[in-house]
This record gives sequence, structure tokens and C-alpha cells, in this order.
Amino acid sequence: MTQDEPGNKTSALPNDQWGLLALAALVALISTLSALFIGEIMGQMPCLLCWYQRIFMFPLAIILIIALYRSDVGIWLYGLPMAIGGLGFALYHSGLYGGLIPKPIVPCSQDGPSCMDANMTIFSLPLPYLSVLAFLIIVVALGLLAIKTREGNAS
Repeated sequence: MTQDEPGNKTSALPNDQWGLLALAALVALISTLSALFIGEIMGQMPCLLCWYQRIFMFPLAIILIIALYRSDVGIWLYGLPMAIGGLGFALYHSGLYGGLIPKPIVPCSQDGPSCMDANMTIFSLPLPYLSVLAFLIIVVALGLLAIKTREGNAS
């Protein structure tokens, strides 16, 4: 196994790669802790689509932090598909929230949790939009990490 193979700990990452990985890990960690705070401390239960997004975000926080600790630039191989999956759910959720997508299937039932509630905002931004932003930052950071890793391996 060479030093550049995915999953292998390297001695140190170049600053630009470390920064991208740290950004992705920080965004995933803040998103995870925020979701847990809103649900467990504030008592705001997530809707079905929020749960699906959590399924993608919570493991991302863990694996990105581990990758940062291990200096594992190969994280993009398995982190990027997870982030893209979460982004897909977040975009769909935001489209429903914003009225851009018709609601043949309503994820927020009348008797269950709803993201339309005014309490489901942070800094006046609805949670579905914040989720898109978080996943988009992670996708871009991991995508750039992939490009820089491939450029480094080519030279």
C-alpha cells in the first residue's frame, strides 16, 4: 500500500487539502450538533425528509473527523457520494418548502412535525435551506479535495 492510496494515513496533508477537509468536517459537525440540539434540547421533532438528510449527515461528521485526524485524502471516494445523496434530499425538501415542486407526497403531515413552523429557522433561514447550504459546502470541499488529490497523484 502506498502513501497515496485511500484509507492510508499520510504524514501530513498540504495546507490546501487540509483546509478543505477541515471545512467539510466542521460543517458536518456543526450541522449534526445543531440538528441534535434542535431535536433533543428544543424539542422540535424532524419531519421525514429531515430524517433522511440526517441519515447522510450524521455519519459524514464522524468519518470526516476521522479522515482529518488520519490525514486521509481518500475520504472523497466515500464521503462525496454520501454528501451528494444528502444534497439530493435537501434540494427536494427545499423545493417542496419553497413551492417549486408540487406536493404529490407531503412529507410533513398535519398531525406530525412540519418544517413550515416559524420555530424551524436559524437566523431567519428555514432549516431545509440551511441543509442545502451545508451539504453544498461539503460537496464542493470534497470535490475540490478530489481534484487536488488527483492532480497531486498525476505529478
